[in-house]
Order: sequence, then C-alpha cells, then structure tokens
Amino acid sequence: MCIRCVSKSKAVRLLSSWGAGSAPCALARALGGAEAQAPRAAGVRLYSSMPQPAEQHGGNVNELEGKVAHPTLLNADLLKAQYAVRGELYNKALELQKQGRELIFTNVGNPQQLGQQPITFNRQVLSLMAAPFLLDNPAVTSLYPKDAIERARKLHKTFGSVGAYTDSRGNPGVRQEVADFIQARDGYPANPDHIFLTDGASVAVRLLLNALIRDSGDHILVPIPQYPLYSASIQLYGGTLLPYNLKEQTGWSMDLNEITRTVHDARNRGACVRALVFINPGNPTGQCLTEDNLRDLVKFAHNEKVVLMADEVYQPNVYQDEKPFVSAKKVLGDLGAPYSDSVELASFHTVSKGVLGECGLRGGYVELTNFHPGTVDELYKAVSINLSPNTMGQVAMSLMVNTPQPGSESHAQWKREHDEGLASLRRRAHAMTDGFNALEGVSCTFTEGAMYSFPRLHLPPKAIAAAKAAGKTPDTFYCLQLLEATGIVTVPGSGFGQEEGTFHLRTTILPPEEKIGEFVKLFQDFHKGFMAKYT
Repeated sequence: MCIRCVSKSKAVRLLSSWGAGSAPCALARALGGAEAQAPRAAGVRLYSSMPQPAEQHGGNVNELEGKVAHPTLLNADLLKAQYAVRGELYNKALELQKQGRELIFTNVGNPQQLGQQPITFNRQVLSLMAAPFLLDNPAVTSLYPKDAIERARKLHKTFGSVGAYTDSRGNPGVRQEVADFIQARDGYPANPDHIFLTDGASVAVRLLLNALIRDSGDHILVPIPQYPLYSASIQLYGGTLLPYNLKEQTGWSMDLNEITRTVHDARNRGACVRALVFINPGNPTGQCLTEDNLRDLVKFAHNEKVVLMADEVYQPNVYQDEKPFVSAKKVLGDLGAPYSDSVELASFHTVSKGVLGECGLRGGYVELTNFHPGTVDELYKAVSINLSPNTMGQVAMSLMVNTPQPGSESHAQWKREHDEGLASLRRRAHAMTDGFNALEGVSCTFTEGAMYSFPRLHLPPKAIAAAKAAGKTPDTFYCLQLLEATGIVTVPGSGFGQEEGTFHLRTTILPPEEKIGEFVKLFQDFHKGFMAKYT
C-alpha cells in the first residue's frame, strides 16, 4: 500500500497500525510539511509537477514566433521523452537513404523489412477477410486450401466486416481464442473479458502505464538496459522511472536483493513504487528468465505490493533448450495461494515477433490477472475513447493463437514454415554472437531469445576523447561512423541505458540467413578499421 495520497488522519491511523519504520512509503506528504499534498479525489488525474515550457518564458505564453504550437510551448513531458530506436541514428539513416545510399536497417525488430516471409496460411485468410466476395467465387477452391476458406468464413461471420468497429476490447470471439491459447499454454483459465486486444503490444503497455501513473511521485521499476518504450512512456505520463540494473557479467541476470533495496530506498525518499516491468526474453539483452527467476518476481510483487508487467512479446523466439519460455501466468498459478489470487499481473503479447513478424498489422493483447473489477472497467473506458483496435490486427491475432491443426490441409505447410523460420533465427543468433566475440575490443553474451545482439564495445581512450570532442556519447559516435561506412543502422546502448563507463550497441539478428556472413564481415571490417584509427 502507498499512503502518499491519503488524508492526514487516515495516514496517522495507518502509521499506528504499521508500527514505526514499517510503512512501505514515506509519510511526509500525507502528514504535512513542505511535500504535503491534498487528498486525491478518486478518479482525478493531476497534471505533471514538472515545470512546463511556458514557465521558462515568464508565464502564460500562448504563442512564439507566430506559432501557438511552438516547440518550446509543447507539453514538457513530450519534450523530455526520448526514443532512441528511432532517434538520431535513424534520422541520419533517412538522410542517407534520400541520397541514394543502400542501408541495412537493424535498428528495430521488423522482420519482414529484412525479407522474412509471412506465414502462407495467415495471409490466405487475411486476404479472404479483406475481400470476402472471393468466398462466393467458384474459383476460390482452386486458389485457397479448404481450411483457409473455412477459417475465413468463420471469422467473417464473427466480425461481419473488417471495415466495421468492434468492441473496444476487441472482437469477443478472438478474445475467447486468446483465452483458450493462454489456458492451453499454462494450464490455468483466462477470462476473455479481462483480455484487451490492442494495436500491437506497445499500445497495451502504454494503456497500463497511463492508468498506473498519477504524478511524478509514482515510480515504475524498469530493467536497465531497457526497451525505450518504457522510459519514453513513463516520461510522457509524468511518472518517474526507477531503474534496476541487469548484470552483464552473469548473462544479464537480475538481483532481487538489489531490486528490493532500490524499492526501499525510493520509498524512504517518499516515492510510491507502483509496478515492476520485466522483459522475457529480454530486449535488448536477449536473456531468458528461468522458472526460479519468475517465482522470485511473483513473490517480490506480493511482498512489495507492486503490479507485475510481463513483457512476453518474444516468447516464441527462444534459441536454446536449457531455458525454455515459461509464462509469468503459469508460474503465478503454480505457486498457488496467497500469490495466485492476489498478485496483479499484466501480460503482453503481439503478432509482430516470433516467426510471424507481422509488425505492420499491429495486433497485440494484454491479459489482466487479479485486477480489481473497477480497474478493468476504467481501462475499458480508456480504450473506448479510441472506439476499436484495428480489425486486421485482430484477425492476425486469431491466426497466431489458433493455428492449423494436425490433419488439416494447411498444417504441414504451416509447420514447415514455422519450424524452418525458428531454426534459421537460432542459427543467425549463433552466427551474430560468434562474429562479435571474434573481434578485439568486443564481447557479446549469447542471444538466448528475442531478436537482438547487444555487444559491449571496449573503446580505446582516443575514441572516447574524439566522441567527447564531437559532442556525442562514445557508442553514438561509433554507431554513426558504422552507419556512414557500411550502411548498417543500429542503436547505441545509451538509448537503452547501460552501466556507467560501459558502451554497447543493439542490432537485430534479422538480416537474411544467406547474407548473415556478409553482414558480419561488413561489421568486422569496419570495427578493425575503427580500432586501428583510434588506438
């Protein structure tokens, strides 16, 4: 429980019941003094306490240089938000592309941009959903397999038309399919009314963060390195990111003792710690969590009273056998009471990753476990403002969670495409790791899962000094030169957060397998030249 926002009299009663030193958050604001806040009315959202840009111009300034929407008069949290995946490096790449340069975009996990082929069955059904008149064409049976036609007819009956809005949580039939998928995966039931279909998992993450963050006193625990969706969204919603560091020397592992100390230190400063984010498999770090890791996280959430946000979008992308993917929902159920019926868990998934790679279709979901019914209603209200998630993304989600079954006409082809795609990604993960580790001044942990390598760059002092003179972080300096020399678009580690004094970059493992050797050699040749220049 956090008492940052309760009334003074209630805070005194709570303090008495907890006993000295045992309150989970500091009482200063509740009990008065310089940091005191008025009691918060239920449902009221406060404005950010950060100074707005207009204040820098001496008050209520409405326009500058003839523009009301002048960049210095925008929301301060928007101006402070950073998203490195499409930041300075990406913008420079677009400039080079306009000049006619051929580029290799490995800055973002966008499989089909780099040549990954979509699953045939899925695209067959999607095409019939987009053009349902084909279902009545006599030639359809010569163009499509029987099970694709049957699936499209069933979905068309469920949707009516993909050109129409659905329920704001998504089509009920697809939500039931997602619930069935979760139960088959984990062995525990899922409530379709607590599943929200969204335009990709990112929208679902932002939905939860927007609901949880009330002002800058609300802190969200986020792993460092992290996917900058989290840092950018927390900033946009006026909250505060509370980092916990992953340990590179032990394969980007987490230290629950350190996380616990971080939480207690923050609460002693008056912070309200609302949630803990974890990414499994990891982005950008590529590690897979064990069942023991997940049990520790569930127990931590129970003991510290925080919401668990399980970013599990890369769950199909596992490239070793020692640590298979296990969902947080399964671990929660296996632990039993008091954890299984109390820990608030939000689990995220998407059609963008795995071997589907349907990033552009924007299909995702969040499952809410042990959330208060009133909170589920408030989230329903929030998504209703946007009326409906896109329908083709919902169809893609249906096809992800309900695949062709053995004995059906399309199963053999679907299984071949799925298995070959995953095996190719596994080989590429090994090739990228081996290629980086063969270089002097580079070390890279194996990509156990997800779609990225995150090598550490051991840069010489001369390179660090040159970066400083150029006004760049050393890893940004390196990545910019890599881009100019090779056309490879990456993301500097500083965009994800990294331990002080260390430098990294993130690249996907998605270049086509037949070109992965060429890609690695291109990188190696550049790196050798860079090190020779600055050593």
